[in-house]
Amino acid sequence: MRYFRLFLLSIIISGVINGQSTVVFPGELNIQPFTSNFLEPRMGVFFQTGQNDLRLDIGASKDIFHRRYGQGATLSLGADFFTYTRLRGESDFHFPVDAVDYLFGVNVGFKKEMAGGREWGTRLRLSHISAHFVDGHYDGPNQRWRDGRNPIVYSREFVELMYYYRVTGIRVYAGASYLFHVDPTEIEPWILQAGFDAFPKTLSFGHFHPFVAYDYKLASTTAYTPSHRVQFGVKFGHPEGAGARLVFTLFQGKNVHGEYYELDDQYFSTGVTIDF
Repeated sequence: MRYFRLFLLSIIISGVINGQSTVVFPGELNIQPFTSNFLEPRMGVFFQTGQNDLRLDIGASKDIFHRRYGQGATLSLGADFFTYTRLRGESDFHFPVDAVDYLFGVNVGFKKEMAGGREWGTRLRLSHISAHFVDGHYDGPNQRWRDGRNPIVYSREFVELMYYYRVTGIRVYAGASYLFHVDPTEIEPWILQAGFDAFPKTLSFGHFHPFVAYDYKLASTTAYTPSHRVQFGVKFGHPEGAGARLVFTLFQGKNVHGEYYELDDQYFSTGVTIDF
């Protein structure tokens, strides 16, 4: 912590000396979350069609400082804290919690704004994820875990690098993650990723912005398997910033929860989110 404070202080002093602008705890994120990427900050709930499964996401990213250079360039340092929770519905408005995944980490971002609404940027994240079964996964009357699935140790620490380019409301991105520590050890360390999100200005009206987004991941447990996530809907607020979304999701790939990491999953869901 002492070295982090010295690093932050040196950035501020350097910015003053060199005539550059440094803002501590700015109100906006330098690198906006990639819309259809699962590991992004949001608060929301998603209901799977035809299944007694729903997911509750609670998480946020906060930039600690922005250092703005000339000609539209901004460097940022931020922190991430997310939870992704799997629940099921029961009578009397009960929602037992089956499983929960936690993520926390730090990120460094750089963005360059150019003429004509063009922009490019990159984000580096260092993160930890752990997954756990909760009491809703335990069958109390029969004194056993549901579906014969006992808790396992699922934990991973990884570094992720993403690059994007945006023009006229369309952003494309690509990147990779390297898991430098992971349990179970059968999980391969490399994850490749690419996707896009689009908020067509010609379809926007007032504060309402229709959107479509796609995310592709290639990861491996015992063999490399692709995951596809398509999202579409309407966002109220800022298309490239904070707002609320009505979102429909099509997903096919490995289950997103660590306790179910080896299972194939396929679903359509309807959700409402608050984005940062």
